[in-house]
Amino acid sequence: MAFHVRDPETDALVRELAEKTKLGITEAVKMAAAEALRARDQARAERLAKMRAICAEVASWPRTGLKADKAFFDEMYED
Repeated sequence: MAFHVRDPETDALVRELAEKTKLGITEAVKMAAAEALRARDQARAERLAKMRAICAEVASWPRTGLKADKAFFDEMYED
């Protein structure tokens, strides 16, 4: 299924990419889309790894047995 690019800037970028990579326009669009998806997936994986590391660190902290109830927060914010 074909699509038409109506934005002149996008058209120019795709043509520049095709020229620099020595690919046809269709292949340049395909390559750019695949690369963008890979970068997105990699960024997501990196964020998840950071969150898992934070969760693991917090889970390793010793338990105090104290409850974080209303009284706890009221005591923290007393003037």
